[in-house]
Amino acid sequence: MNLNQHLTIATTGDDILTLTAEPVTVFDDKLRALADSMLSTMLNANGVGIAATQVFSPVAMFIMASNPNERYPDAPVMSPTVVVNPKILSTSAATEAGIEGCLSIPGQRISIVRHSQIEVQYQSLDGQWQQQVLNGFVARIFQHEYDHLQGITLLERIDLMTSQPEVMPC
Repeated sequence: MNLNQHLTIATTGDDILTLTAEPVTVFDDKLRALADSMLSTMLNANGVGIAATQVFSPVAMFIMASNPNERYPDAPVMSPTVVVNPKILSTSAATEAGIEGCLSIPGQRISIVRHSQIEVQYQSLDGQWQQQVLNGFVARIFQHEYDHLQGITLLERIDLMTSQPEVMPC
């Protein structure tokens, strides 16, 4: 893995952030190289997740890699997980508000309501299907990155929420 390969991160106003990602059909070295570069970019920016659309690639892939850092000091520790062609199979009725930031919306942190628990299905980098139940902060990361693949950023998520969110500076 080349952890020195940093990609440009799309920011508010870049059209790629409004597009629905395309399903991955070829699982090859090019896809693995993109995942490696995405991980490097995310770690360099102190993120806990990053979607391919955020680095100007239209494919349905994201990375979750929760670890405490300066942006999320209380984040749980988890190994990086590459998620390809994700699906949310079910969601809990229970929801919770949490402060989220986004690498594509620098300088803002926004209170967003997410499902507390989700059941998900996705493919790994070698195309094998995985199914998991995710809770709490990791479920929040999955939902946030999944939104990116649907062309939804935190700013659009605010519009989709029924209550007025709290916007706070970083």
